[in-house]
Amino acid sequence: MILTKCKAFLLLLLALGVFLLVCFIIFKHKKCPGTFSRAAVAADSKKCSEIGRDILKQGGSAVDAAIAALLCTSIINPQSAGIGGGSIFTVMDSSGVVKIINSRETVPLNVPPNLLNMCGSEPLGSECIGVPGEIRGYEMAHKLYGNLPWANLFQPAIQLAREGFNIPEVLGSNMQSIVGTNKTQALRKLFSNKNGDLLQIGDKVAFPKLADTLEIIANNGADSFYSGKIAKDLICDVQEAGGKLTLKDLASYNVTVTDALAVSLGEYQMYIPPPPAGGVFLALILNIMKGYYYEQPAPLSAGEKVLFYHRYIEALKFTNALKSDLYYSSLSSEQILEKAKECTTDSFASSIQHKINNNIQALQYSSNLDSLGTTHLSVLAEDGSAVSVTSTINKIFGSKIYSPSTGIILNNQLSDFCQKDKTMLKNISTGERPPSSTAPIVLKAQSNILVIGGSGGSMITTGIASALINHLWFGKSLKEAIDIPVVYVSSSETMIEPIFDKDVITILKSKGHKIGKFYNVVNAVEKMGGCICAVSDARKHGEAAGF
Repeated sequence: MILTKCKAFLLLLLALGVFLLVCFIIFKHKKCPGTFSRAAVAADSKKCSEIGRDILKQGGSAVDAAIAALLCTSIINPQSAGIGGGSIFTVMDSSGVVKIINSRETVPLNVPPNLLNMCGSEPLGSECIGVPGEIRGYEMAHKLYGNLPWANLFQPAIQLAREGFNIPEVLGSNMQSIVGTNKTQALRKLFSNKNGDLLQIGDKVAFPKLADTLEIIANNGADSFYSGKIAKDLICDVQEAGGKLTLKDLASYNVTVTDALAVSLGEYQMYIPPPPAGGVFLALILNIMKGYYYEQPAPLSAGEKVLFYHRYIEALKFTNALKSDLYYSSLSSEQILEKAKECTTDSFASSIQHKINNNIQALQYSSNLDSLGTTHLSVLAEDGSAVSVTSTINKIFGSKIYSPSTGIILNNQLSDFCQKDKTMLKNISTGERPPSSTAPIVLKAQSNILVIGGSGGSMITTGIASALINHLWFGKSLKEAIDIPVVYVSSSETMIEPIFDKDVITILKSKGHKIGKFYNVVNAVEKMGGCICAVSDARKHGEAAGF
């Protein structure tokens, strides 16, 4: 009798537990409509976001998910990223400690003596190939933060590359830039049919050689890329195309792991990568504008909107001027870091803010509209760890040099030195990383986390700044903030997206701003109040995934 009562009591407890669990799930779902409750990934494509999500579901870490999704992106959007390039990871572990893993490309031993003289000419191809760091970056990130076996992270991309996929709109439209010169013929052939005609959007394409290369790396580790047959075949193809890379360059490549720079932004601590990345410039833009608008209740009136964009454009001009002074000078890396830290202070931003008035500023600086061959990925895992990573091959299809033996498309990252004075070639040293606008960041408040970054070269910092200002200060949802048309300043020209407010454009023109057009992408994941929102920028037809 007593045993029966015990069983009944246990069954009652079990039923109550199930009931409470169901209620919790329903409540959580209602509390977070249209969002996720546990984890999410925002990549440039739905397929790659889903691959990252599936890795998280299998017990993978945020870094595991990021690596798998980046490998997928190198297949779906090979014009933007790949293992022939490099990346910067901003990683926050579950305890809140943030580290930067920099695996950007480096200057090879044999720097072309006429490198800076080639700047301004197109295409900047084989002469501007830097030493690829992407795979070493994955290796270091996985060593420090990985959960799943290394090989598991490669399998989805290997399958995708081997079986093929239908060419999406973004890749298809960029394939038109592959002209059939002697050096780029191999790349054009990769995207051509049996008759030699370029494939079209919707046609099926596969990358069996790249699948073979990825399989070797998956089974044998990162060393197989930097030595052995892959390295020999890759160097042979690069040198045949006129590149300067050597086996010694690959063998001596090193990743750097550093602390992130922390910048206060209201209730948030914003963690940014130090130079030569672009985090300091993002921080400066936000600090300048914070002085005007941090307490702004939102939304802006028509008049306030014009004044906001005028001030914003002027802030971008001052920031670009600083970029030239900081990165394209004879300063040592230590001097650059110290000056960069100074530039992230409120007092420095305030000194610039006082120079901005309601009239256009005639600042002299150069800014290169570069690097559309870039992708960004944001990941937030269930344990609260996060990855913000930007990967790039620089221009669209990088150098446009394709290695037929390995299936790898090479970067043209050395062209990022092109803002340097032509007399300063001696200041470019072997192993140096070119300056970059990449700014993968993580923002952390007491109960909120925002993982965000972008692609689009020099447009990265302005795209991220626009999204953050509109989301954190002006009350827009994360999607609305990312969708808002972005303003960018290139040299003396103010560039905007086509759907920008026409009335604002008219008034900005009357103030002397020259207007052009451009393109950028921002991807982000945010946890707020127990709900996770993930947004992949519609400009690149991306879609986030989570659970």
